[in-house]
Amino acid sequence: MGCLCDELAGKDLQLSPVCVGHLWLFENLREDELEALKEAALRKRYSSGQFIFYQGDPAEQMFLVKGGKVKLSKVLENGTEITLDIRKEGDFLGEHILSEEMDYPMSARSLDDSVICGFSRNGFENLVKEYPNIGWQVIRNLSKRVSLLTVRVGSMALSNLSDRLSEVLIDVAREHGVEDPAGKLIPFPLTHEDLGFLVGAHRVSVTRALKDLRASGRIAHRGRNLIIRRDGAAGSGSDIE
Repeated sequence: MGCLCDELAGKDLQLSPVCVGHLWLFENLREDELEALKEAALRKRYSSGQFIFYQGDPAEQMFLVKGGKVKLSKVLENGTEITLDIRKEGDFLGEHILSEEMDYPMSARSLDDSVICGFSRNGFENLVKEYPNIGWQVIRNLSKRVSLLTVRVGSMALSNLSDRLSEVLIDVAREHGVEDPAGKLIPFPLTHEDLGFLVGAHRVSVTRALKDLRASGRIAHRGRNLIIRRDGAAGSGSDIE
């Protein structure tokens, strides 16, 4: 019997080979526990533009993006919508529901046809009641992740903003970029507010950092889109028509 995700995807949607049992959150589980995870998982297909959850909704779902792309965005008090991240197939969302009850601080919208696989809070709690070791392993794995993130935050504090911004843009281009004669083109516009949230800096500081990256030849603009250049300082300070 094939995976239900394959049935939902059909032939027109490419799925990640990553399954819920492969996620860092569920490392070190026994085979019977992994099978129980797969059987209990909820799967759903979303159309392009359809919201998975809205900012302010009760946070009750954690899920793996099996296919497609999901945009995370936040609406500020002045009504401005900013992009926080783009999640692709193989990415995981919502593990914080295991530690606290809260509302979603952002919205998640499918950028194209997508398939997600995951658990509701109640569904996962019922699974842990039947398989208590799953709960213990999740606690251990979350603790490891917190330690890892603490180290990363410390490293970010030591680097200058231009380098941090460059690393973020390289990561975005690696995941979502398309090949271009000048490098990797990020196929969607990122505002200075978007970038500020991604690197934890004010818009004005991001503007200065972008100017530095352009001057050093590490990035260029094509219209509203950014290109991560592969030729270093070649073409320094110029945009591409």
